[in-house]
Amino acid sequence: MLQSIITGSGSYLPKKVVPNSNFEGITFYDENREPITKPTPEIIKKFADITEITERRYVDNDNVMNSDLAAEVGRLAIENAGIDKEELDYVIVAHNFGDIDANERQVRIMPSIAALTKKKIGIKNILCKPYDMNFGCPGWNEGMILADQLLKAKVAKKILVIGSETLSRTVDPYDRNCMIFSDGAAGVILESRETDKPVGILHHYTRSDNGEEVSYIATDSSLNPNYVGSKANIRMKGRKVYEYALTYVPQVVKKVIDDAGYTISDINKVLIHQANAKMDHAILERVFKLYKLKVTDIPEGIAPMTIQKFGNSSVATIPTMYDMMVKGNFLNQTLKSNDLVIFASVGAGMNINAILYRMP
Repeated sequence: MLQSIITGSGSYLPKKVVPNSNFEGITFYDENREPITKPTPEIIKKFADITEITERRYVDNDNVMNSDLAAEVGRLAIENAGIDKEELDYVIVAHNFGDIDANERQVRIMPSIAALTKKKIGIKNILCKPYDMNFGCPGWNEGMILADQLLKAKVAKKILVIGSETLSRTVDPYDRNCMIFSDGAAGVILESRETDKPVGILHHYTRSDNGEEVSYIATDSSLNPNYVGSKANIRMKGRKVYEYALTYVPQVVKKVIDDAGYTISDINKVLIHQANAKMDHAILERVFKLYKLKVTDIPEGIAPMTIQKFGNSSVATIPTMYDMMVKGNFLNQTLKSNDLVIFASVGAGMNINAILYRMP
């Protein structure tokens, strides 16, 4: 069998740690663009109770761009895989806003982030194709799915797949949801390998609901009418996203497991996009419920979480967890040979995808 196998990985967490207390001096505004009268410390406490986020990471250098983060993790993944960068057939970079400068907060996606990343890594190979994946938070997953198809079609042999974000530059500072988002990047080398064992990417499934759902996560001007910053800030209908995710993500996860001929008891780890701790816990519970199991049947540690300390870095959350686990940098969470792992994500679009991966 020709299988798509991760042979190297890398991740980058900005050094700037931003605790919840940093937001205490802000007056938040509601959806009617009116100041919220509830004391900000109360808002922050409720936010922390729901999301479990206590701090997040921000890029601390105004001159560092999103493509710089992508290039850094690209170099790390290439080194970890022990390959020549000129052997890469594709550089796929998932992101949502391209390169955003820290001052004007202007969104820049031309040249493509993948092209800039290829240049900054120093890849000279003119046959190595840069490809941007703009697919909301599931972008890295979808980049992996595309890479798997390219590898199995034998039009590529080695592909770099990255998820990279500088979301601290895309949030509305007067929107409570600004406390969710963070910066970071991670990526992997995916290679095609002949093997007689079912390892690597075994199955995947994507669902896209692009009707009224496209408005659930979008961009808009600030909730504060007097704000003179970016006019393209992340705007999220939290309740709508929550309900959508709980309804459909468990179904997608179950489908990818069932279609591959396995059941939930075969799965060793479920790496869920780190969007909201309450939502992720509920998604996992509903997956088990679909298999007629109870919350008490969920194995301890099956779904590790980083959102409490790293926040939501969108396309970077899953590959960051993966890289930390395979390198032993994730407390007591690891991935070992033959483990069956689910990568599952949901985000703007609205899009959902899941990948079943067996560790080689």
